[in-house]
Amino acid sequence: MTILTENMARKARIASANYDPLTGSPTAGWRTAVRRKGVMHYLPDAMVSDPHYSEALTDTEWERLRIRHDFEYWAARCVKITDKLTGAEVPFILNRPQRRLVETLEAQRRRGEPLRVIVLKARQWGASTLVQIYCAWIQIVLARNWHSLICAHVKDTSSTVRGMMARLLENYPKELWDEEEAPQLRPFERTQNTRVIAGRGSKLTVCSAENQDSVRGQDISLAHLSEVAFWRDTPQHSPTDLMRSLAGGIASKPLSLIVMESTANGVGNYFHREWERATGPGGSDKEPFFVAWHEIDIYRERVADPEAFFETLDDYERELWERHGCTLEAIAWYKRRRREYATHRDLMAEFPTTPEEAFSTSGSGVFDNADLERLEEGCEEGERGEGESRLWRRPEEGGRYMAVVDIGGRKAGEARSVVAVMRTDGPRPEVVAQWAGHSDYDHLARRAEAMGRHYNDARLVVATFDREPQSEGRGLYILDLLKGNYPNLYRKHGKEGLHVSPAMKNAMVCHLTAMVRDGAYRERSAEAVEELRHYEQLPDGSEAARPGCRDDLLVTRAVGLWVAREEARSVRPGRKYLRDYALASMPTLRLW
Repeated sequence: MTILTENMARKARIASANYDPLTGSPTAGWRTAVRRKGVMHYLPDAMVSDPHYSEALTDTEWERLRIRHDFEYWAARCVKITDKLTGAEVPFILNRPQRRLVETLEAQRRRGEPLRVIVLKARQWGASTLVQIYCAWIQIVLARNWHSLICAHVKDTSSTVRGMMARLLENYPKELWDEEEAPQLRPFERTQNTRVIAGRGSKLTVCSAENQDSVRGQDISLAHLSEVAFWRDTPQHSPTDLMRSLAGGIASKPLSLIVMESTANGVGNYFHREWERATGPGGSDKEPFFVAWHEIDIYRERVADPEAFFETLDDYERELWERHGCTLEAIAWYKRRRREYATHRDLMAEFPTTPEEAFSTSGSGVFDNADLERLEEGCEEGERGEGESRLWRRPEEGGRYMAVVDIGGRKAGEARSVVAVMRTDGPRPEVVAQWAGHSDYDHLARRAEAMGRHYNDARLVVATFDREPQSEGRGLYILDLLKGNYPNLYRKHGKEGLHVSPAMKNAMVCHLTAMVRDGAYRERSAEAVEELRHYEQLPDGSEAARPGCRDDLLVTRAVGLWVAREEARSVRPGRKYLRDYALASMPTLRLW
């Protein structure tokens, strides 16, 4: 098949998906063909089997029955939205991505399940509009006293969505409104954040993720959670706490709804973790839903000579054709847009082709996700030992090793202490063992000594950090215990330990970034890769782990690789001790 023929076939398949929601889609497997007054309609099976259904129904009776079973018909018949191009009020005709999302929700509803979806969005296809109008259908047509919540990262966004609901009611067809009161949103008990749908008893509450007090204690059946990836994750404003409060207040019953939707904002945040949970083994309560840029019909450009245009495609653009089934018109739009961005990565962040691309190219992560994926290929489960210890490679005779100590707290809830061992004399440094956890500092010193001796008297680096008095004090204590007892303790300028200034830490992370990018060291711990994935650049230019995430394993890698480079030409191998000697020096402590 020629390029031209295949492209025409793809465009025909897209065109065939267009439909008239007033007659219904003939391709839906849950619709029945019914001829009424000379017009073929494709009605929901549930409508045709409804006890109130009859061919003798008047037009108004027929419409009122249909809007109870057919959301797409109701949206086109009863809802007006503002056209972005003309500013005119037009019927709400669902586009292709919106129809896919409705099918996901409707499949759950037809099965009598709670409605639960997590939506990863590309831009400009109306996900928020669709979700809010679907909630309105439930509140206006299907259920009374069915209360909803709209929560976005800022209150203005939530209020915009509420304004959409007000306009919907203002334009609602009078012949299809059954209540004595006119359709409108009216205040509820002098509250600023809550309105009630007149005649239905259904409340609509708006809030922001930064002001969660209005959520607590509410009787809510529908929750539309918007731009969740941009919700702040701080001790005062935790998405986890908000969702825990919501989940406890929404019963798991038919017609209850939780839709969490957002564009991507990097990895490691609450939305990304929930997406990973939904798409991972076993899934979650929410069905994952993603829309790629090329599913959005407005992203098209005319192609005058398809075959000549095809010859201009680079490897990525050919992948769009061969793997993702894009039309040449869609690729032409994408190709032109690429010229508007400084890098392809910037474009992918705005218009992702896959979920992985959306997360990896957005946000402010220090490490490139593609580099981390390559690093992760070397990760292994390893042998589990006491606590959080892992063993990936046992010591080899003649091997040169380095053990790095990052000092944390003594109790759960504080930062962990870490002892990480890497082999430094191979073609690439390689992580071979680590322990992470909480302990008294004399025990931490003994553990570091034992692990160092086990690995051929590894070079033992105890790192402390300037401007962190606790780190300095704990480090002095540990170094005092090790001095004179351990034969290969790291010293600089005649002083034991590595004292790290903020500038040096930044330099170490820069070096670690280069090592990860170039595949210049072997990582075995998947948890360490996750820490790198959650390390981000802050607005002031500094770098830190995302709130709620750790960086203790990252620190040991940064320190170890920095010192390994520093000592590449001057490493002392040290004496070799048997593992039994190490265990004998600390009889109450097991390694693996």
